Amino acid sequence: MTATAVPTVLTARALLLDMDGTLVNSDVVVERCWRRWAERHGLDGDEVMKVVHGRQGYASMALLLPDRPMAQNHADNARMLAEETADMDGVVAIPGAQAFLASLAKVPHALVTSADVALSTARMAAAGLALPEVRITAESVGASKPDPEGFLKGAAELGVEPSECIVFEDSGAGITAGRAAGMQVVGVGPRADFHEPDVVVRDLTQVRVEVGADGKVRVYVG
Repeated sequence: MTATAVPTVLTARALLLDMDGTLVNSDVVVERCWRRWAERHGLDGDEVMKVVHGRQGYASMALLLPDRPMAQNHADNARMLAEETADMDGVVAIPGAQAFLASLAKVPHALVTSADVALSTARMAAAGLALPEVRITAESVGASKPDPEGFLKGAAELGVEPSECIVFEDSGAGITAGRAAGMQVVGVGPRADFHEPDVVVRDLTQVRVEVGADGKVRVYVG
C-alpha cells in the first residue's frame, strides 16, 4: 500500500470511526464465515471476499445473489451475524487502536459500523478496546454502506455538521459512504488504498489527535 508520505493535518469537530478493518482486525473470522457461505451457495470465495467488506451482510448477499428475495437475504444475514458473533478466534486490535481511542477522551466521536450491537460489542471486547459512548450500528440505519445514512446519523448524534467530521474507514463501501456524507476520509490499511480516501495510513500508529484552544480537532497523519 501507499501510505501518505508527507505529514498531513486535517481539522474537524468530530471523528466517525468504522470498526472492522479500522479499529479491529477481524479478517480471519470474516474470511472463515463468508467462504463457508460462498461454498454453500456455489460461489467463488475470492470473488465473494471482494464484495463483503464494509457492507451489512444482506447488502452483500443482494449483490452476490441478485435474483434472491431480499427477505431471504435478511434471514440469512441474521444467521451470519450469529455465526460471526460466536467466533472471536483471531480477532485483534489494529496496531495503535487502543492509544488512538484513549486520545479521544475529549474529542466528539462515534462508532459507525455495519455490525449489529451484539457483534460490535463482542469484537471490541475481544480486541481489548473500549466502546465509544455514541454508537451507530446495523440496527440504527435502514440502508447499508455505501449509503451515507450511518455517518450522517453519527454526525447528528454528536450535534456536528457533516462537513465538520472526519471518517476513519478501511473499505471501499465505507469510503464511498463517507464521501457521500460530505466528510473527509482517512483510509486505514491496505484495502483503503484502492479507493482514494483523502489520506491513507498503514494503521493507527500513524495518527495523532489533538484538540486546539479553538475547540477544533486536529488529526496529524503520517
